[in-house]
Amino acid sequence: MYTIEGQLQYELLKRLFPICRSITGDGVRKTLKIIQEMIPLQIHEVRTGTKVFDWEVPKEWNIRDAYILDENGNKVVDFQKNNLHVVGYSIPINKEVDLAELNQHLYSLENQPDAIPYITSYYKEHWGFCISHNQRKQLKEGKYRVYIDSELKDGFLTYGELIIPGNTKEEIFLSTYICHPSMANNELSGPVVTTYLAKWIASVQRKYTYRIIFIPETIGSITYLSRNLPQMRQNIIAGFNVTCVGDERAYSFVPSRYGNTLADKVALNVLKYRHPDFIRYSYLDRGSDERQYCSPGIDLPITSIMRSKYGQYPEYHTSLDNLDLVSPLGLQGSYEVLKECVEVLEKNEKYKTNCLGEPQLGKRGLYPTLSTIESSKIVRAMMDFISYADGTNDLIDISNIIKVPVKDLFPIIDRLYEQNLISVVDEKSKVLI
Repeated sequence: MYTIEGQLQYELLKRLFPICRSITGDGVRKTLKIIQEMIPLQIHEVRTGTKVFDWEVPKEWNIRDAYILDENGNKVVDFQKNNLHVVGYSIPINKEVDLAELNQHLYSLENQPDAIPYITSYYKEHWGFCISHNQRKQLKEGKYRVYIDSELKDGFLTYGELIIPGNTKEEIFLSTYICHPSMANNELSGPVVTTYLAKWIASVQRKYTYRIIFIPETIGSITYLSRNLPQMRQNIIAGFNVTCVGDERAYSFVPSRYGNTLADKVALNVLKYRHPDFIRYSYLDRGSDERQYCSPGIDLPITSIMRSKYGQYPEYHTSLDNLDLVSPLGLQGSYEVLKECVEVLEKNEKYKTNCLGEPQLGKRGLYPTLSTIESSKIVRAMMDFISYADGTNDLIDISNIIKVPVKDLFPIIDRLYEQNLISVVDEKSKVLI
């Protein structure tokens, strides 16, 4: 069963669903303003033409209306009914065409005849409409009025940023994107789950600082990196690209470029124990903003934990990725996995025992007077933890060795701390604290 948190996430997703978003424009601003009602985002704008590494911020695109009329004045395609009907970044058009010319600007999916595809043309001026293949087959010879009331102009790329300070300058990074129109799993599940993660992070004590951004995919991450890379490279110790986290199918994992970062360690540990049926992909299967965060010269420790991975589920980039595909339970499950990753990162340290030989647990009240199956498991986990707390293993390493989920070790660590049986190794000074 899902909790009220899962339901609240789903309600936010429903509220955001009708907005027509793209990589720039008023849809992005409206989306960020709604999220800003829940968390204190700082909204930034970067001018068209700004050089961002090897790229350039494109013109801003906005659309008000679009349709196709048949000879009888009937709307055979209506943007107001589904904003996927228009190719993203379409230039304005208002003219009469025959069916042959219209077909050169129509996009449909023969193998998914009831779905409207999602198509864009960001960096080459073009216009077009997307329709279901069944609808396309019903079009008859004749004249059609094509109308797109859109605007391409010098403007801005807009993104949201939230920095939640911690006790250290070391950072955990969360990134999600806000650039697709009405698609529920591929687009909105990421911002929704990230919003609620940010609310929770801000409400608890934390060691690390959290850098959380809501950006247009690809050009947004490139833009953000171009403005913040030195500080990010210096401070970020782990991070997650949050996308496709709303359905109830198996979890998926895409590693960093070499799969050897702290983010990889924590993600694999949590998934292994909580959802062992997860699908493990290679970095060669990348496709979202991990391409930018893990690219050569950037090399940030960023991974992706998803449900159905982008490009791997049949509804992807179509109108079938709708409110029925995602659920409160799916959103809540992803939220809990990412939340546990954060909790593990916050608690992860290298530990060392403070006595020689095996400690006497009984005199410290750590050994049960009555032995049960459950108490024996706890004592065994405690003794196994002590056996590998030699100052060389962090908590995730020990969890992997003794085959106990990290979170299940939290109460054991707390009890050992209370009895002064363990200390944290300060890696910077190489002393115990």
